[in-house]
Amino acid sequence: MRCYGRAAMRCLYVDLDGTLLGPDASLVTGADGRFSLLGARALEACARADVEVVIYSGRKQSSVFEAARLIGTSAYIFELGCGLILDGELEWLTDGLEPSAEAGTIYDQIEASGAPAVLLEHFAGRLEPHTPWSALRDVSHLFRGDVGLAEAAAVLEAAGLSWLRLVDNGVIPEARPLGIMPGLEIVRAYHLIPAGSSKARAVARHMQARGYPRSDCIAAGDSREDIETADVVGTFWLMANALHRDPKLEGEIGGRSGVRLASEGYGAGVYEAVVTTLAERRG
Repeated sequence: MRCYGRAAMRCLYVDLDGTLLGPDASLVTGADGRFSLLGARALEACARADVEVVIYSGRKQSSVFEAARLIGTSAYIFELGCGLILDGELEWLTDGLEPSAEAGTIYDQIEASGAPAVLLEHFAGRLEPHTPWSALRDVSHLFRGDVGLAEAAAVLEAAGLSWLRLVDNGVIPEARPLGIMPGLEIVRAYHLIPAGSSKARAVARHMQARGYPRSDCIAAGDSREDIETADVVGTFWLMANALHRDPKLEGEIGGRSGVRLASEGYGAGVYEAVVTTLAERRG
């Protein structure tokens, strides 16, 4: 899905879970749980308009690789912007941290710093590993719970670990039905990553490599971390289901430049973002 030459839109950066993928991480399931092809039609609209599609996700590299291969794209961003694959080449965006034979993976290096243990101890009962998805990752330590990010940052700084940050990657909707952390009113997914890593940084790096102007790129997502891409793309589209899960997001996007709220959720919201952008620019 590469773009060759001038187009009304050059690139769509799209999150997977809670955005392109419907409930239960299905490309062909809509917000109501019924079969829907609108997510796939959004990808088709991009292909017809020569718009590149780049997945940006909190998932580990192997998982995003399979999703990217499935939709036929040659670039993708994994683990909240810690890594960028561009035409088969891997670039780490982790503040100089890289895997090595001596130190192990970046995940291993973060583990060795003691930071995960510090957070789990401080937030006991409010934070725990997000099993089974927390296993076999390259960079980020994945947790679930409900904690304050400012408090987490203060805990890390006090421990001499300010080179790391805890990131809110959205509400986990299946937590309550499955009885996960029943003592919490809401359960979120959190990633512990290098402080300079972010989806926005990875998106900006991809745009730089491709030579895409900001005005010709849009992003779609459903979390606070996704919203930060509004600082680097022309328009960020927040999926309607994001507000259903976390109504507080509405106050955070109010008046923010470059953010639009889709009237639909999941794949239908991505389809809305794509066709609306293409129609407005051609008009």
